[in-house]
Amino acid sequence: MMPPRGAAGSCRRRRLAPLNEDNGRFLLLAALIAAYLSAGATVFSALESPSEAAAQLRWNRTLHNFSRIFNISLPELRAFLRSYEAAMAAGIRVDALRPRWDFPGAFYFVGTVVSTIGFGMTTPATVAGKVFLIVYGLFGCAGTILFFNLFLERIISLLAFIMKACHERQLRRSGLLPPNFRRGPAMSGVGSLVGWKPSVYHVMLILGIFAITLSCCASAMYTAVEGWNYIDSLYYCFVTFSTIGFGDLVSSQNAAYQNQGLYRFGNFIFILMGVCCIYSLFNVISIVIKQVLNWVLKKFECRCCPKCHKSSARLGRRNAITPGARLRRHNISMDADGQYDSDTEGRRLSGEMISMRELTASNKVSLAILQKQLSETANGYPRNVCINTRQNGFSAGVGALAIMNNRLAETSDSRQSRYLQYPDTG
Repeated sequence: MMPPRGAAGSCRRRRLAPLNEDNGRFLLLAALIAAYLSAGATVFSALESPSEAAAQLRWNRTLHNFSRIFNISLPELRAFLRSYEAAMAAGIRVDALRPRWDFPGAFYFVGTVVSTIGFGMTTPATVAGKVFLIVYGLFGCAGTILFFNLFLERIISLLAFIMKACHERQLRRSGLLPPNFRRGPAMSGVGSLVGWKPSVYHVMLILGIFAITLSCCASAMYTAVEGWNYIDSLYYCFVTFSTIGFGDLVSSQNAAYQNQGLYRFGNFIFILMGVCCIYSLFNVISIVIKQVLNWVLKKFECRCCPKCHKSSARLGRRNAITPGARLRRHNISMDADGQYDSDTEGRRLSGEMISMRELTASNKVSLAILQKQLSETANGYPRNVCINTRQNGFSAGVGALAIMNNRLAETSDSRQSRYLQYPDTG
């Protein structure tokens, strides 16, 4: 008997939902970014537009006064100012500054290129320099992004090691671990440590605290050496560490500093550590954003009709054998040490009556798998159950997402694997 049309359409949408989940997440993120950009543009326009209008009014008044006092026509004065702007673009300043293209200045420039900061205070003016920049930046930026990803991998592993040690110490204090407990195969005997991973929120908090501390220390140095106020120094740290690089404030540009060598070395270390830390923090925050997107998509999932709910409830009871309508299922198999017979498993999961022989064979396979799982757990090597890579919404990522996949509690498939290892047999 054919199922109702509404139920069939609902089930079809449910089967196609995993295929469209990535596209839905992408479109939702694009819409949220567009709304975020619109909101940001509204706020900055409200904050900065009056100041811009007032500055333009003051500049026009100053220009007309200068033209009247020194008897210079406005077209001639504007032509002179355009020449001055061209000199500014070439790196010429009124105040004495360090040479732009000596080795230290060129090294500072290529550092801003490969790190994608791009302050803009120094730019190549020759055709040969511009062509070389294209080739040099192509490989330099790719290599630096790889360096940032490797740094992210190591900082996540280090934080996970430290937080797991703290978790183990807390368990020891609470009496859940024996006093002579040592890491090794015996760890599998402690259920609270098997597959334990740090929470993304704890990692985000630690990276955030470290980034704030680093920015405050760097701002104190820039305030004392560059003469900026502390808020401008904090602003410069964020713009630089996040590789935005407006170029309105640039460090280490004066001709001479007190303890110049020490200051330039400290400036290099702060920028390097700050860029790596903020890059890692941004990627961890992206995991939280992706969690929010998954939560929103889950809210938009279509709800099946009551008959579909009854069917899914019967499918959830793996060992229940009750007569009923046979659902058409194909290619049913489990990725385990042995393959189930797809026809037998399909009939058993669909709720159709099966023979005692098939039931006995199926239970023997299940018992063998369970015994092997218990043996591997006792030996300290818990078995990784293969699941659909789309179940947690973080698998099969690229770049930084692939690095953090299965390293944090929120990007791990341990919850799903535990569910598959110990299914509900009610």
